[in-house]
Amino acid sequence: MPTIALVDDDRNILASVSIALESEGYRVQTYTDGASALDGFQQSAPDLAILDIKMPRMDGMELLRRLRQRTDLPVIFLTSKDDEIDELFGLKMGADDFIKKPFSQRLLVERVKAVLRRFQPREASATAKVPDAARNLDRGALSMDQERHTCTWNGQPVTLTVTEFLILYALAQRPGVVKSRNALMDAAYDDQVYVDDRTIDSHIKRLRKKFKQADDSFDMIETLYGVGYRFKEA
Repeated sequence: MPTIALVDDDRNILASVSIALESEGYRVQTYTDGASALDGFQQSAPDLAILDIKMPRMDGMELLRRLRQRTDLPVIFLTSKDDEIDELFGLKMGADDFIKKPFSQRLLVERVKAVLRRFQPREASATAKVPDAARNLDRGALSMDQERHTCTWNGQPVTLTVTEFLILYALAQRPGVVKSRNALMDAAYDDQVYVDDRTIDSHIKRLRKKFKQADDSFDMIETLYGVGYRFKEA
């Protein structure tokens, strides 16, 4: 079963969430601050991290920033704040989901399952029946491999989060075809996860920024105001 890293300075949350996750069969690593978590991840990388935002030594936002410098590890934020600024900022940095405190253990477990489903490759028994070409997508300079969760532009690696990968894959599958925000939500999120239009917009902005870092002339993701987005035809 996957390993879940839980990072929170509230020991009651560490204990209760650990019990809920372990009862579902997950292995759980617990940390009380971002600095110790960052060190621990280098020794034993988890499959998904659940991060509190407000913590001593290193908060969740700074931990996510450092993680995104070297990994696309799926991240769920726990936040007690009602201010949407934290959520928007976290999404721009590459968070995959948010859960507001207080929360039910069942909700958290379902969100974990949903994010892991988006991230993990298809079951080997299913992918074995699919030709490699069907799992790979090549559109000009863009190359995406679903099974390995890799993406390159002009041969240069571009590190994407789970959600960014799924959104880009949905767009690039049919160049020139406009995808509404709702269609992109369906492609990238589980039915049980609610997101709004601004979430998709934040992911698109981050995708453009990442590809412009690889190629300053990148302009393949087009906005059709009031309609949605499309991947430009070659």
